Amino acid sequence: MARRLRFNGTGSGVNGCPSIHEDLDTGEVIVHGPVLTNPDDVAQLRHLGEGEVPVVVPREVLVDFGPKEVDRMPDIITLDEFDRLFTRFEHTAWRLETRRRYASDETTGTWAQFSRGKPVDWDGVDAAWCAERREQVALGKRFERARIVDNPPTAGQLYLLDNAGRNSAVGETILNVWRADADRVGLPEEDFWIFDSRLVALLNFDDADNLVDVELIREPAAVLRYAMARDAAMHYAVPYEEFAARLAAGE
Repeated sequence: MARRLRFNGTGSGVNGCPSIHEDLDTGEVIVHGPVLTNPDDVAQLRHLGEGEVPVVVPREVLVDFGPKEVDRMPDIITLDEFDRLFTRFEHTAWRLETRRRYASDETTGTWAQFSRGKPVDWDGVDAAWCAERREQVALGKRFERARIVDNPPTAGQLYLLDNAGRNSAVGETILNVWRADADRVGLPEEDFWIFDSRLVALLNFDDADNLVDVELIREPAAVLRYAMARDAAMHYAVPYEEFAARLAAGE
């Protein structure tokens, strides 16, 4: 069974070597770079075992992208604390939505309308949430979401595509990305918000697609990793109106 590897980063610009990856299950770190080939250099290495290959990695790559703790302790916050992040950030709040369904959507009246094939009445839904978003946007803050969509889309993804008009009306920018594009550029299979490019709120779900908890990530190298994912997603993302039109046209 293949490892679940996460790309942590590279210090080499565009060619991707040397780089560091991390095994999401074991915590092991995989490093790749130029092979150390000079026999005089290799002869100085201690405990180089059979089948092992020495590679050369700049110190800054290890410092910037290597794990900083042997046993990482997640910083879990309450949902109330999570809600407060949306009024306390200063400039930008950006989300990646990766899941095929969200269990909480399916408990709503709007989902019932959607699932029966009826036009969804979004007026008045989450009025307090909508008012807060408008207030924050009026202060000059920016909210954006990129939603990954399968081909064909799931019912949950089509529901969110219908929902995008409501979000857009309160000032959010909603974009969509095909999952094939997301997979090609290695976007993480994680839902997260990134605030002001300095704080990440990682949304953890159970196997039944329920939100379990929210983890704050402040480590600069880790935040950078999510910012890189944001930039990659935005390269392929298109406004939801354009995405919906292409979908309706069978493109």
